[in-house]
Amino acid sequence: MRPGEGLDALMAPRSIAIIGASQDATKIGGRPVDLLRRYGYAGKIYPVNPKAAMVQGLQAYASVGALPEAPDLAVIAVDAERAPEAIEQCADRGVRSVVVFSSGFAELGEEGRAMQDRLRTAARRTGMRLLGPNCLGAVSIPEKAIATFSIVLEHSMPAAGSLGIVSQSGNLGSYTMRMASDRGAGISRFMTTGNECDIDIADGIAWLARDPATKVILCCFEACRDAGRLIAALTEARDAGKPVIALKVGTSEAGQAAAASHTGAMAGSDAVFNALLERYGAVRVRSIEELIDLGHAASILLPDQLPKGRRLAVVTASGGFGVLLADAAQAVGLSLPELSEATQRAILDLVPFASARNPVDATAQMSSRPDMLQKILSAVVADDRTDAIVLPLPFSLHMPRLRSVYMETLRTIRAQYPDRPVILCVEGPPDALAELHAMGYPTIASFDGCCAIVAALARLQALATAPKAVSRPAIARAAPLAADAFRHELGAKRALAEAGIPVLAEQLVSDAEAAARAAREIGFPVVLKIASPDLPHKTEVDGVVMDLRSEEEVRQAYARLLARVAEKAPRAVIDGTIVAPMANGLSELILGSRIDPVFGPVVMVGLGGIFAEIVQDTAVQTAPVSETQAMAMLRSLKAFAVLDGARGRRRTDLKAAAQAIAALSRFAVAHADSVSEIDINPLLLKADGEGALALDALLIPHAGKATQQHH
Repeated sequence: MRPGEGLDALMAPRSIAIIGASQDATKIGGRPVDLLRRYGYAGKIYPVNPKAAMVQGLQAYASVGALPEAPDLAVIAVDAERAPEAIEQCADRGVRSVVVFSSGFAELGEEGRAMQDRLRTAARRTGMRLLGPNCLGAVSIPEKAIATFSIVLEHSMPAAGSLGIVSQSGNLGSYTMRMASDRGAGISRFMTTGNECDIDIADGIAWLARDPATKVILCCFEACRDAGRLIAALTEARDAGKPVIALKVGTSEAGQAAAASHTGAMAGSDAVFNALLERYGAVRVRSIEELIDLGHAASILLPDQLPKGRRLAVVTASGGFGVLLADAAQAVGLSLPELSEATQRAILDLVPFASARNPVDATAQMSSRPDMLQKILSAVVADDRTDAIVLPLPFSLHMPRLRSVYMETLRTIRAQYPDRPVILCVEGPPDALAELHAMGYPTIASFDGCCAIVAALARLQALATAPKAVSRPAIARAAPLAADAFRHELGAKRALAEAGIPVLAEQLVSDAEAAARAAREIGFPVVLKIASPDLPHKTEVDGVVMDLRSEEEVRQAYARLLARVAEKAPRAVIDGTIVAPMANGLSELILGSRIDPVFGPVVMVGLGGIFAEIVQDTAVQTAPVSETQAMAMLRSLKAFAVLDGARGRRRTDLKAAAQAIAALSRFAVAHADSVSEIDINPLLLKADGEGALALDALLIPHAGKATQQHH
């Protein structure tokens, strides 16, 4: 079933039955009845309770079968043991959707999972959509359709607005709804998916993407169970012009455990989730506060006022505030370009002792004379050298005179420049903030938070206007690799070379004389490396000797190498040594891939050599990637400037690196059934135009898929 199908009956029901309805409005079965009545739901409410004729002033029914009609939505508020029967009765009656509050299912183990499977089977039999179990339900604010027992509705209903919220966690989702409402944000829909027996978070995103009442989608993730459905939903939201803002909590145990190679340690599921969100147009945040602030700001500025770039202008009445905001802006990657000469002249004509470059310090004069404030702000807002303007107003809204000065000015500015994003760094009385929001001004309380939100808004705009993701090419599954590919680096590199990854000409030898002959054929200087299926990380046993320049040096190095390894790893099986030419380059990368348990093959690139796991400068993407996407991965590295020739360094062959990443990603997909992880460390980068070389490689099979396992 396509994500989001069949949810109309859940989110906009014309009638709601509450199974397990209680006369006591404080009980789980009583709260939905009370809330529906209290907040004025206009549809039919059918309490189902075999022991009562009336529930909270409404006629009650003994069973679902006794209802006068099949309701659009049934809320299941009975114990877990009774829930499967209730679900089956709803399916038989023709109910179109159900919400299951009950806990005690898959979250408790195998017995609970079996009961949960029974729920799913009953729902699938008729196509009835099921939310939960173990969830806090759903709320549609415009229709006052309440299918929750959450305490966040105890004192008030959120104002109707354009923020849609979908959360796997009930409490996290309901807390987000309440906090957003208290911040002055209007809510369209709220859904919590719980155990996701049927309806999952992808369903929620996709339905909200089609919902006319929703402009921005806030998501609280704990995990992704189905990558394909999530990708489809994110794509639909992006195509509909509805930003998805995601808060992801928790990191994957699978990602932490998969550490057989460098790649396994460095490409955990959380990094993959991050990459997938970005690839399909969503923005990830790290706190509930940022989730709410960004969602609210985007809902105010959409569709035409998102910042077109990352250039910021700051206008203050205090030099200190200006410096604080400049520091906060720089920390999140915003720039503060110098304003145009005309803008600076206009400011200095008004306040000769102002600082007019950016940040603009207009001094206290700015708030003492409304006409001056309006002219200064107008000059800055009109300057097209910037993409957004931040105006701090500390304490101002709490003082009636200043409040009226600023409100009058801001109303005029909004009328003059309806498409220019101006963000206010301010806290104040709720009615004052509501007035500003209605004018079209987002408000953020803290300086750091304000700049972070501006940067995130610019990211939303960039994602919204980026070319749509090209559908990935179908890559056929390849024939199984020979066992030698998994034995040690020589076989691994031969397999990778066939996939288009450049490697050196090398020879495997089993005695000192053969090593000397191979070195003569290859040409000095050479490198000797131990070849063993038991020693995938050779440096741990001092198993590499470099820069050997004669046959005699090779013979002596061979003997010392084998003796050293025999002492440090006496039980290791030794196939001999690999003789390879000594290669020189400008920089080293680590490339790798692994099979993520949810997202499938992923590819990773990072700073290589011995610093790979220390520096942790990596980029991850789901595979396959094109050369263009591979280049974007390289550009995202903190070390990119070094690779690109910063400060007089020679520029490395980034095109060759991107080609190698793309080739590795295709290989990983083609061999996903047999290869668990791939590690290329290092990929040596030569100067621009001179290529790249995989100097060492490791292929790790799935358990049981090859005769030789590495430990």
